[in-house]
Amino acid sequence: MRLKILFSGLLMGLIAFASVAAMADETATVRFILTGDHYELQPQKGRGGYAKLASVVRQEKVGEKHSYFVHAGDAYSPSLLSTLDKGKSTVDMLNAVGVDYMVLGNHEWDFGPEITRERVWESNFPVLASNARDKDGLPIDGTVRTAMINVGPFRVGIMGLITTNTKVIANAGSDDFLPVLDTAKVLAKELKGQGAHLIVALAHLDFLEDMELVQSGLVDVVLSGHDHYYISWDNGKTVWMDSGENSEKVGVMDVHLKSFMKSGKKRFSWEADMRFVDTKNVPEDRTIALKIKKYDKFLSKELDIQIGKTNTKLDSNRNTVRTREAAIGNLIADAMRDGVNADIGIANGGGIRAKKIYEPGTMLKRRDILSELPFGNVVVKLRLTGAQVKEALENGVSKVESNAGRFPQVSGVSFIYNPKAKAGSRVISVKVGNNPLNKSGTYTVATNNYAAGGGDGYSVFKKGKVLIDASGATLLAGMVMNYIKTKGSVSPKVEGRIVAQ
Repeated sequence: MRLKILFSGLLMGLIAFASVAAMADETATVRFILTGDHYELQPQKGRGGYAKLASVVRQEKVGEKHSYFVHAGDAYSPSLLSTLDKGKSTVDMLNAVGVDYMVLGNHEWDFGPEITRERVWESNFPVLASNARDKDGLPIDGTVRTAMINVGPFRVGIMGLITTNTKVIANAGSDDFLPVLDTAKVLAKELKGQGAHLIVALAHLDFLEDMELVQSGLVDVVLSGHDHYYISWDNGKTVWMDSGENSEKVGVMDVHLKSFMKSGKKRFSWEADMRFVDTKNVPEDRTIALKIKKYDKFLSKELDIQIGKTNTKLDSNRNTVRTREAAIGNLIADAMRDGVNADIGIANGGGIRAKKIYEPGTMLKRRDILSELPFGNVVVKLRLTGAQVKEALENGVSKVESNAGRFPQVSGVSFIYNPKAKAGSRVISVKVGNNPLNKSGTYTVATNNYAAGGGDGYSVFKKGKVLIDASGATLLAGMVMNYIKTKGSVSPKVEGRIVAQ
């Protein structure tokens, strides 16, 4: 009888111990290493590039059991190399660095839906596109809708959200993009039903979409790209991080997870620490650096490839492109207008830089176009009133006497101006196509992102409605090259688009 009592007491003690053990606090930390909007293989002004990024990823994973390198989209384009291989080299680099999860960005559709799918299937990591659908309403082939990771005793659910503007600013074809908040609401419920303690949105959204998502409280963590901002935001309910572009600074977020007993119930809490790793003094990863050298060698070889012939003389000398209508300026403006299907194309003459003459019959090479357009600008699309178009042209000829870079090379529009009149009142008449400019009407205008941001005095462009912004744009040099290549030969000439009286 005594043995029975002793055994019973021992059993109760074990049960009590187990109960106490079950009530003990549980903790774990998950680390997210964030980049996005990464276009360049090499560092820019000493920062970024894939070799430095690889070093940061490796360093930040050391000693961290639950660490994940995540990419917030925009990788396949735009870059010089991507104009040649449609983002294939980028996927190779991402595979080599070791991405854990990526969300598609708008630039992943720059080369059309078929290429998007090719690049996704070449990826050795899960690619998220939770709100993207094909023409049949199905998820994009090769992508995953959500992901779930185990972090010790905790589960972390991940969704991937893409800006709905992708339909407009990229070459998405019949692919479509569901509303961000509607998708987040559905998937958050799903992931919680699967036992997720923490909900993460790996997102490629514009600033307002990000803000709406953060303020909705539908997710706990937003790891975002698209706007090229540096953001670390904590409103006490949701944390938000964006790490700029080209991995110049890499975002690191540590989320500390905790479960505990309170009032006889098991509770869960979390908090996050955020920081940026400046890559200026980070050494390059040797393996990745060697891989980049191979691509640089390939690129150098590819630059000497012929793209098409000019049947007419092209003159890119400074005094030509900054003071009068130039054949090469017409070529560039035509390519811009055609590339984004705009009514008007306006290129600032100062952006044409090679100071070279190409005789009739010259076979143009990729190197030539990149020498003429070296700044890495992209083509944006605006909607302006007729009055604003005239204001832009007024700005363009306002300093023609001093060879200012603002002088406009144009397409789809022609105008007459008096260079001796007061600046701001020099344009006499304007035609769009064969019709007089309607000052109260509206027109779509193709220009580069530098001018669209007010560069060279084009502040009026900032008043227009943005239809394609810089984050959704195509490299200007690439657009001109594709234009020439498609035609095989071009015959631009001075034809009275700009007349000085």
